[in-house]
Amino acid sequence: MATTRIDMRVDEAIKLAAEKAAALEGMKSLTEYVVRLIERDAKRVIKEHEAITLESDVFDRFMSACDAAEAPNQKLREAREFVRGQGKGS
Repeated sequence: MATTRIDMRVDEAIKLAAEKAAALEGMKSLTEYVVRLIERDAKRVIKEHEAITLESDVFDRFMSACDAAEAPNQKLREAREFVRGQGKGS
């Protein structure tokens, strides 16, 4: 159940188009249509910014570089601790 509101103003033509699209999709209301659009797009944007997609050959080269890497040096360990202190690492 929804517990918060979003108030916005849009051009009348945009509202009419959205209402028509909602009806064509069989939705009960403009609100339902807008909420679904926001939810779908938000998931897409978050996924796009939180995931990295690599071609197989690029991934293979990355893994080879990781396997060949030496133990982390002092600066890298300090960077890790800094990030952990910022609450952004594990």
